Amino acid sequence: MHSLMNGLLWGPDLLSLADLLALWLHFMLLSLLAIGGAITTAPEMHRWVVGERGWLTDGQFTTSVALAQSAPGPNVLFVAVIGWNVAGLAGVAATLSGTLLPSTTLALLASRWGERRQHMLVVRAFRAGMAPLTIGLLLATAWVLAEPLRHQLGTPALMALAVYVMLYTQRSPVWPMAVGALVGALGWMN
Repeated sequence: MHSLMNGLLWGPDLLSLADLLALWLHFMLLSLLAIGGAITTAPEMHRWVVGERGWLTDGQFTTSVALAQSAPGPNVLFVAVIGWNVAGLAGVAATLSGTLLPSTTLALLASRWGERRQHMLVVRAFRAGMAPLTIGLLLATAWVLAEPLRHQLGTPALMALAVYVMLYTQRSPVWPMAVGALVGALGWMN
């Protein structure tokens, strides 16, 4: 029973409290950089938990993101799955609270401040500058997540099609996702 509880709380590999604190602090920092949502920081999460710390493999990281993104609910769920795969429930608590606390607090304070000052040039310029920044961060995320299939000609083509549809049409984002799902289901990228 003790080993079962240990596995649930700490995950397959026990992390020290110092490692859990480092995980929490790193995700707190990323939370403050998550312009456009937590998914925009996935490349840095990947670099840190896979490349630097070695807590997950590239495949485990990509699977964690894919699993969470395919499930109903908020997009931020992938952070909890990454935390679970790193350190069980303790990892979920570290990654999810680290991601949600700073960004939620900052968003609440900034939106209240910006709403009262929406006529100011600096507020309007800030809002206008966020769109290209968010698109760039999302492209970086797509590039990291597509890494296992990037060498195939179809992957960059599908990514370019999705970017085109999102930037230059009024189509729903569901359509590029449906095309990607169809291509994957038919095995055209294997």
